[in-house]
Formats: sequence, structure tokens, C-alpha cells
Amino acid sequence: MVDWRCIVVSASCLLAVGLSHVWAQEAVFAPLRLATGELPPYATASRPDQGIALEIVRRAFGYAGFEVQYTFKPWTRSLEEARAGLWDGTAYWGRNPQRDVGFLISDNVLTEQWVFVYRDNPATKPFDWKELPDLRGLRVGAVPSYTYTPEFWRLQKDGTLNVALAGDDLANLRLLLAGRLDVVPMERNVACYLMGAHLVPAEAAQLRAHPRWLTRQFTTHLMLSAKLPQSAARMQAFNQGLRILQGSHEYGDLLHLPGCSLSTRGR
Repeated sequence: MVDWRCIVVSASCLLAVGLSHVWAQEAVFAPLRLATGELPPYATASRPDQGIALEIVRRAFGYAGFEVQYTFKPWTRSLEEARAGLWDGTAYWGRNPQRDVGFLISDNVLTEQWVFVYRDNPATKPFDWKELPDLRGLRVGAVPSYTYTPEFWRLQKDGTLNVALAGDDLANLRLLLAGRLDVVPMERNVACYLMGAHLVPAEAAQLRAHPRWLTRQFTTHLMLSAKLPQSAARMQAFNQGLRILQGSHEYGDLLHLPGCSLSTRGR
């Protein structure tokens, strides 16, 4: 029996009830199986909620009566196995036209904050930039599987940017501290987590983030395998649940992170 007070108090509550009835029959059989990788604090097996982005995906599906089960794998393996239909989908990813092939792409889960991290070295000129070609001549660290922006990879490919590839963000931070890199594009909250978890205070104190974002449009998404016939209905359920979640105080609470020691001020 529908609680009609729900209609009066909140339209989103009514929608949640409707969604849970429409998809509940499928949801009771087994949780959705999503492949993912490590990118704390957004996706990680080390947190009880398995990361901010994964918790958002879980709660959005929850409004439609779905349960979600995550399996952590290397990112590229998660992508290829999900595309092949071995998993229901994968979360969470930035947009990339080549990588998106074979998937249904959700609405925006959250917008990431990509900045250039650098070492504040008194012996060198403070780092500054306005456009990506301004990085010409600098040693730029990157992770090959990351999205960044199409322009970033185009300038790397044509030789405008001198990009050195490493296995992960932590490796790039260590190369930065060792003076083997000049700048590294990095998601700000990921950098904050890595600094707090893996660097001693004296190391973290040397790092700065330029206040200019690499992009203000770095959206991230759930991707469901186009090989599975259930994916279209599941994506509809997810997007509707996500809209409910983003209209509630829950969403802001999930995005709230403790303060970060990564300063945007140089010497």
C-alpha cells in the first residue's frame, strides 16, 4: 500500500516507490555485478563504503530496488571484461569516445576536480599556466589509462608536451618529489588522499596545486555493457535514482571531504 503522505511531502519519494516496484522483480534474484578499480577516495576496497563514487552508484540503484556488488580489478581489465558482458557494467569512468564503445553511458555521477600538482622549489620559477601549450618544455607526468582531456593526449601525441608515463598517481607524486617531473595532472581529492596516506608531512608540504583546473567539465559515469539485454532498463532505473539522490541532502553529504593540505598558494 502506497503511503500517500509521501506524495505530499516529496515527489522524489513517490518516484522511488514506483521505481522499486517496476524493477523489484529482477532485483530480488541477484545483485548487479560491477567491475571497478582502485582510485581512493572515490573507488577503493579500503573504505567501508568502497569509495564516494561507488557509494553514489549504490544508493542511486537502491532507489530502484537494486543491490550492487563490486569486484575490484585493474582498471583496464574491468573495462574489457565489462564490455564483453562478463560483468553487468563498470564504474566509474570519465568520457572517452573510443573507450565508450560497447557501453550504455549514465548521467553524470560526480564532477572531478583536475589540477596540476607541482613541487614548490625555491630554486626554480613558480609554475604557472593558462593554456596546455604553456607546458611545453616541462616534464609532465601522466597515467596512460587516464582520460585527462582530448587536447592533453593530442598534444602528447604530436610532441608538444613531454609526457612521461607511470603506473599510477602515487608513482608520479614520488617522481615529482624526486625532481624527475615538473608537473602532474591529478584529481585534487585523489592527490589529497595519497599525500595523507603515503607521504610524510615534510614531503606533502612541498607540493602545491595550481588554482586553474585542467577542465571544469570532467564528468564521471556508470557504464553498462551493451551486450546485455537488461542494460537499457537498468540504466533508466539508475538515472532516475541518481536524479533523486542528487536532489537530496545525501548527495552533498557524500561529496563532503575533510580538509586537504594541498595548498594552491606558492611561496
